[in-house]
Parts: sequence; structure tokens; C-alpha cells
Amino acid sequence: MAKEKLVVIKEADLTNNCPECFNQDLRLTFYQRHTYGRLYDRTTKDVNHEIKCKKCNSTIYPVTWTEDIERVYEYYQKMIAPDRASIRFTSLFYILTLLLIILVAAGVYIYLAGII
Repeated sequence: MAKEKLVVIKEADLTNNCPECFNQDLRLTFYQRHTYGRLYDRTTKDVNHEIKCKKCNSTIYPVTWTEDIERVYEYYQKMIAPDRASIRFTSLFYILTLLLIILVAAGVYIYLAGII
């Protein structure tokens, strides 16, 4: 089973007021989803975000955002540069592929040697 991990792309401290406690210590974090399996490591193009207040430790959802928070969020969203969506194969994949090629080649050799 593949494991999923959210990798932090960018973190930024915001000076906007928290809608819950009206403190000015917010943290905006952008995450990119990575999937790790036995045969491959995949970087997806999915980018998630989270805004948390450092004082009351509450997550600020988009429903409660003020216009200032939206404006700052859009600014930072334009600044992020996520990794390209890609697949990297592990060494186990290459070993299994090489073994499969060797078995097929041996089978073809044995078949042709028996006919001749």
C-alpha cells in the first residue's frame, strides 16, 4: 500500500487578525502531496493550504477569512513553486524489471535451442 505524505512547500507568517481570538500571529502553510510505494515515488500536482493561529491554535477555514486574509493568501499562492508532477522508480522496480527481462530471454533461448 502506498503511503501519502504532505511536504511543506512554503510557510509564511501573517500579520492579519485571527477571526477567533483577534491576535496577529497567523501562519500560512502550503503543502504538496507525495505518494511513496515500494516500486515508485510519485509527486502529485495537488497543493493544499492551511492557515493556523499561533496563539489559540485554531485552523482558520476559508469561510471565516476576511478580505485581508484572502488578499494575502492570493499573493502567497502566486509565489509558491511546487515540484513538477513526476514518478521516480525505486531500485526494487529496476531489479524486478531486470529479472523479468533475464527470465524472458532465458525462456526464449531454451525454446530456440530445443527447436534447433
